[in-house]
Amino acid sequence: MALLGAVLSVLAFPPFGPGILVLPGIALFLTALRLADNRGYGLVVGSVYGLTFFGGLMWWLAELELLALVLVPVQTAFLAVYGWWLSRYNDRTSGTWLLLAAGGWAVMELVRYRFPVGGLEWGAAGYALSDNLYLRLPAAAIGTSGLTVLIVLMAGVLALALSRRWDRRLFWSIPIVFLAMVATIPSIIFHVDTGERRVAIVQGSTPCPFEHCPPDERLRTYEQHLALTGTIEPGAVDLVVWSEGSTGATNADPVLNEEIREAIGEQARRIGAAMLVGGDRVVSDTEWVNANVYFNSDGEIVGEYRKQHPVPFGEYIPLRPIFEWIPALERVPRDMIRGDGPVILGDDGLGSVISFEGGFSRYALEARRAGATIIVVATNEASYGPDAPTSEQFIGMTRMRAVELGVPIIHAAVTGKSTITDKQGNFTGTTDLGTGEIFYGQVGATTSTPFTATGNVLMWAAALIGFVTVARRRWLVSSQTQQLEEE
Repeated sequence: MALLGAVLSVLAFPPFGPGILVLPGIALFLTALRLADNRGYGLVVGSVYGLTFFGGLMWWLAELELLALVLVPVQTAFLAVYGWWLSRYNDRTSGTWLLLAAGGWAVMELVRYRFPVGGLEWGAAGYALSDNLYLRLPAAAIGTSGLTVLIVLMAGVLALALSRRWDRRLFWSIPIVFLAMVATIPSIIFHVDTGERRVAIVQGSTPCPFEHCPPDERLRTYEQHLALTGTIEPGAVDLVVWSEGSTGATNADPVLNEEIREAIGEQARRIGAAMLVGGDRVVSDTEWVNANVYFNSDGEIVGEYRKQHPVPFGEYIPLRPIFEWIPALERVPRDMIRGDGPVILGDDGLGSVISFEGGFSRYALEARRAGATIIVVATNEASYGPDAPTSEQFIGMTRMRAVELGVPIIHAAVTGKSTITDKQGNFTGTTDLGTGEIFYGQVGATTSTPFTATGNVLMWAAALIGFVTVARRRWLVSSQTQQLEEE
């Protein structure tokens, strides 16, 4: 059951689907835990589900380096511990077990989103629903994290039914949850967009897509982006976006290189549009920054956002003295300097996150709370092969982010896929992988969403309820023991 549940859960995510498959997938996993005879068996069930799920979902890590696959057992450890822990409570009533299943899952996710080395949200159940308008829209009220909690609650009810250890009254919780989700939709879906701005995503690709071709790869990448930008008609758009890694290194950085800065500025003046360009800048022999640089329509640099969350072992080496003996890590000679927080660029209310940050709700949420009315996810998919589903999975996360925050999101990738997502998570298409092309679109107005104000409150509430349920049981047992001793 754990194996089959993991396979269904993987098939729920892009590029497969439908996303609702995540519900029976998790239900089968929870059923296996509900039937476990002991905690050791729960540990095995959690390990089987975790290895199959994360291995099937993130096999593309091998495109980076086989060593990167160590992330799979690291993430599996969370589900293994969860299985070991939940199996202890199989003697509880159905209602109590259900609260513990959802609460324990919430605790697991809250920890997984932060630890180790900054955490990972990839694979959270709520992201599987990105392919369905009516299933993703409730994220505006409760976030993707809240949808994850509701999925686990409903999966828990199904698990109780499959294991024949349940209270029939719990059956009504499923339609109640669906009705609660549907109730959040009208205020979002019927909102009329106004104030549209014209956008061009310049996907210039690289001179050798999905491979590295030193020594002048970044300069040639910049030149390809510049040449494509030169085909945009004057006055055709209000904003031009280049992706992460479209400039930078030592010979193509617009901040340090006056010639590069003037060439990009000239395009901004010619088109009459603001421009956002991404690049990495060497600061010293040991440090560098990953930034999005903002040019106004007069061709002047007037702002910059620096990435806050570097990729561990990709953009910096945690505890470098301990790991520097690993040959593959020689590719990371410098550690990225983290940015200080969100930055709103220009008069357009433009907020930005860069690549890996786009997989976490907290960074885009910070930008939205700081006043962003448009968010750019600038990324670089050049490290993954053309057959990897990384782009589709990442765009699915972007769709959920747009709904959560009620903002249009510009998803720009140097080698694709690039797209523009409206605040309901809809998009009209994407670019292809590895191509040099321009994606034109429009972005509309924003919507104030409850999630923007409350954040992951539902997941925190579920975690608290699970904690209180455990604490209450222990208090009752302790009280009964004390009473027996007194008698």
